[in-house]
Amino acid sequence: MGEFVYNFVICGINVFQVSVIILTMYYLIISLFGFYKKEDKDVENCKPEKKFALLVAAHNEEMVIGKIVDSLKELDYPKDLYDILVIADNCTDKTAEIARKHGGNVYERNVSDKRGKGYALEWMFARIFKMDTQYDAIAIFDADNLVSKNFLNEMNYKLLKGYKVVQGYIDSKNPDDSWITQSYSISFWTANRLFQLGRANLGLSSQIGGTGFCMDTEILKKLGWGSTCLTEDLEFTCKLVLNGHKVGWAHNAIVYDEKPLTLKQSWNQRKRWMQGFADVFSRFFVRLMKKAVKERSFITLDCALYTMQPYFTLFMAASAVISLIKVFSGIDVITLDGIFRDIFYSSQSSYSQYAWMIFSIGQFLFTPIVMLLETKLSKKMFGVFALYSLNAVVFSEIFRYLRDNSKYKEFLVTHHLAIENVNKGYIIPSIEYTVLITIIYIMMFVFIIGMIDRKYSLKIFIWYMLFSIYTLTWIPITVQGILNKDKKEWSHTKHIRQISIQEVE
Repeated sequence: MGEFVYNFVICGINVFQVSVIILTMYYLIISLFGFYKKEDKDVENCKPEKKFALLVAAHNEEMVIGKIVDSLKELDYPKDLYDILVIADNCTDKTAEIARKHGGNVYERNVSDKRGKGYALEWMFARIFKMDTQYDAIAIFDADNLVSKNFLNEMNYKLLKGYKVVQGYIDSKNPDDSWITQSYSISFWTANRLFQLGRANLGLSSQIGGTGFCMDTEILKKLGWGSTCLTEDLEFTCKLVLNGHKVGWAHNAIVYDEKPLTLKQSWNQRKRWMQGFADVFSRFFVRLMKKAVKERSFITLDCALYTMQPYFTLFMAASAVISLIKVFSGIDVITLDGIFRDIFYSSQSSYSQYAWMIFSIGQFLFTPIVMLLETKLSKKMFGVFALYSLNAVVFSEIFRYLRDNSKYKEFLVTHHLAIENVNKGYIIPSIEYTVLITIIYIMMFVFIIGMIDRKYSLKIFIWYMLFSIYTLTWIPITVQGILNKDKKEWSHTKHIRQISIQEVE
């Protein structure tokens, strides 16, 4: 009986692990399509036709509201084809006064029981629909944003191509303020390039990002907004897909967003996102999956899988824990790292070792390559990361030396692997060895950069090393978000960075 239970548990773990691996490979495949970017030159010859209402949602944003209004006034688009509308939502500061002073049309909303951006937008949409001026589309921005001059030209082009909703590129206006803003920026740069552009290249629906997007007025009237949860953007994306529409992607329509400066601010914001994600998943996942199966719609399936993001994060964390348990206990379960070990360690040939080195280097450089493609990393700094990535070669040579000298055997362990029902053992570095050499290598590299390069490059390098810590914080944040998914209390992120569009472009 005990053996049956054990085998049943192992079987369940293997099914779980295979599912996680399949999802991981699915997202990897999508990301690979993001490396291709086709420049559409037709947009330059596209005549401005659509009339836009540019809607800025603001709650106590006196520090930054003037900058976005100025930014919108400078758009390279006929001034008679767009109006700037500012919602001063339950403001107790000078947001409304400053917005008017800078040339915005301000609408003050004072409704204490329905707080949050989603409610404010719904309130304003109702007023826009009743205006004498008829708008073809409505673009949404946050008060801390700055907008690239070509934004409306890009949106006009996409709308004329038939898209009803289009999302622009969300960039960072303060990536160098702290390691948190740098980590945020890296996350957005990679998501934009690998997943938003990747989905667009595959003909899938992109995802609304909360700001920097526009909607056809008629489709908004038809479907209604009704998106008042903590992630109203994801909720409306799901509604669009369920009604047979997909979100277009405008890679060159850039909106610069202010990122939180501290871990505490970041934690609260991301927890709110995960609350909203979990809420939307509970209400839309089954409906999306039913439509995907019934209509054999890959677009709908992809949207359904996207709503799983909080749970996929936890699945990845659980999979990593299972991998650690396998290392220390030797249980025979499938793990992603185990698959790679099968490939790179099962053979002692030099070809296997070289393949492992190339894989390790590619894995480390994956994100820097994206940053280089997005012109967020200089070629010189990419060279620094490329040089650092050679640690795979350095570690391998040190390991070879230790393995060939019996007095250093305490730095090595024998790992047992079942291959074709035969238990084989192979020597690998111990965890203590790996951690020690890694720390020494990083410290030496930081010292070298500090000696030969500018202080800024050293800062960027260190912050990139801290990006993994930022990534790990998603695990407890996601747990909190899922547990509190039914709490709709909205929290405001304070914005203070008074940066002009000229400073970021």
